[in-house]
Amino acid sequence: MGTQSEATLEANLIAQLENLKYQQVTIKDDKALEANLKTQLEIHNNTQLSDTEFKRVLNHLNKGSVFEKAKQLRDKLSLTADDGSTKYIEFLNSEHWCQNLFQVTSQVTIEGTYKNRYDVTLLINGLPLVQIELKRRGLELKEAFNQINRYQRHSYGSNSALFNYVQIFVISNGVNTKYYANNKKQSFKQTFFWADKENKNITNLEQFTDAFLERCHIAKMITKYTVLAEVPKILMVLRPYQFHATEAIIDRVENSDKNGYIWHTTGSGKTLTSFKTAQILMKLPQVHKVVFVVDRKDLDFQTTKEFNSFSDGSVDGTDNTKALVAQFSDDTKLIVTTIQKLNTAISKKQYLNQMEKLRDESIVFIFDECHRSQFGETHLAINNFFTQNQMIGFTGTPIFAQNAVGNKLGKRTTKELFDDALHKYVITDAIADDNVLKFSVEYVGRYKAKEDSKTNIDIDVEEIDSKELLESQERVNKIVDYISYTANEEDKDANGIIDFSESESSLPNNTRLKPSNPSKKELLSPQNLHSRDKLDEYIGDYNMMFGTKYNTKDAKSFYNYYNELSKRVKNREIDILLVVNMFLTGFDAKSLNTLYVDKNLKYHGLIQAFSRTNRILNEQKSQGNIVCFRNLKKNTDDAIALFSNVDAKEIILMQPYEEYLTEFNEAYKEKLLAIAPSVESVDELNDEEDELAFVQAFRALF
Repeated sequence: MGTQSEATLEANLIAQLENLKYQQVTIKDDKALEANLKTQLEIHNNTQLSDTEFKRVLNHLNKGSVFEKAKQLRDKLSLTADDGSTKYIEFLNSEHWCQNLFQVTSQVTIEGTYKNRYDVTLLINGLPLVQIELKRRGLELKEAFNQINRYQRHSYGSNSALFNYVQIFVISNGVNTKYYANNKKQSFKQTFFWADKENKNITNLEQFTDAFLERCHIAKMITKYTVLAEVPKILMVLRPYQFHATEAIIDRVENSDKNGYIWHTTGSGKTLTSFKTAQILMKLPQVHKVVFVVDRKDLDFQTTKEFNSFSDGSVDGTDNTKALVAQFSDDTKLIVTTIQKLNTAISKKQYLNQMEKLRDESIVFIFDECHRSQFGETHLAINNFFTQNQMIGFTGTPIFAQNAVGNKLGKRTTKELFDDALHKYVITDAIADDNVLKFSVEYVGRYKAKEDSKTNIDIDVEEIDSKELLESQERVNKIVDYISYTANEEDKDANGIIDFSESESSLPNNTRLKPSNPSKKELLSPQNLHSRDKLDEYIGDYNMMFGTKYNTKDAKSFYNYYNELSKRVKNREIDILLVVNMFLTGFDAKSLNTLYVDKNLKYHGLIQAFSRTNRILNEQKSQGNIVCFRNLKKNTDDAIALFSNVDAKEIILMQPYEEYLTEFNEAYKEKLLAIAPSVESVDELNDEEDELAFVQAFRALF
């Protein structure tokens, strides 16, 4: 089937959709599309629309951007009928998504700036909500993506602009098939394969159609799993692992009283998953409230902000325990709070009268990064206080027996506290899907990843594991010089974090990083809260640099400092951030591309810290860079084995530059030149098999 044409793909797809109970309809142009819409809306709403009434409907539908149209799609229209009465027109049944009307058509022609003809369109209640663009087998999938971009520019907004109601695009060349939300800001990197519960991608068009385009499933993806993000004003559709995780949680809450946790690797979009989960759970009649629990005020602020970015005003942040107790008592359905404030609310006498009333209510607690603060007495206190609670945990790095740390309650694992893992999506899955980047780990100093590697720089120190040497002024100065030099050579659109040990955070001021480039900004903020004088000194440096007046005298001022600092890092106003503990978990800035480590990290702490650098940004950011000034080679291998598998290093870690250079030279000299020794010889290839061999050899170079 290597030469299957686009027309054959289209015909087979339509036949398959008909077997899935789509009604095939012939729609040639705008007028036919409008006429069909009128008929379908009349059937769906069990009413009749006069021509003038339908014109009012079209005028309503023609307003607004793609984002605003997505809102209109989900709302009912209060339509004034010709006789003065009111008709309520529903465009999409979101509560009972299978009870919509499903049609398929092809080759609809719309004339805008240019005349365009679209391949296959799925209509729900007469509106084009899914557009499928096909390319013949053998062509690059990106060609279909680029074609849709042209349609968006040239014709989707023309005439009645009904094609701006498309919620999901599907692109396929028969062999590979992907989907994505209708978002003009979308890049090809943000198109997704569908996958089953075990994260096995479903790429073939026929299999994808059965799994993803089945009527009830595609309607559920549109009505339940497409998010209208309020701040950027864009549509976002969940990826398969996010869908499967949310479905598993809903099933657990609806059909049992058991707990559970989601293991999704750092950087895979747990906030969006947890937001959609909370949004669905809070609508279940048996759920009184959903409480999203984080373990520090900085994450409280960040999570509340991220939740509200998906749905503006959907979450009221709790500034203090009194406000939290008030939210438990009023009609707030979704609460974001810290575990510390939650513990205060159920343990202090002044709050118990109000909180006692909630004891027997059905409350679902969603714990963000449940590997951190769920292993002490507070977890038990929450569990004992709320008799009808269900606890759902999210983590990128679960606690297993190997990485459990004991306390007076013993060594406990994530499974012991949260029961079963309801869904897993580990770092190897995310890298394979291009959802996160690989790590390039460089060992600077006595320890070298590869003894003959030209990319390692020896800072000429002995007995590097001794405490005296680790804290010596000479060693730290060499590290500072190294970072100062490399930071000035880095991509000016990127920034980095330096992770120091707590002891180094109190070194004399003359060890501070002083980049030679005067345009670089220096910032030392190790967040060593056990040494307030030193912390105040560092915040004083920040105040002088940016004209602010933050201090540690009260929590509000300190966290305003933290929040502003977070924003400056994300906006690339700060080039290098020095930390001890903060910013190494829960902090997401896509521009961060380098982590300098002078600290003994291991297991979940290591993976969490490394993962600050591996977010997808653009074509130029190809990996997260890790520069280690300590011997973390074994710890890195152990962490990768624990959170993926022992054979995952080749997937997660970049190889030294020399190895890639050798592979390139072999692919060029031994394969490509053997097929086509010159540019001119490409024209002399004999047949399609030779041409295919040339294309494959050429692609191998990149």
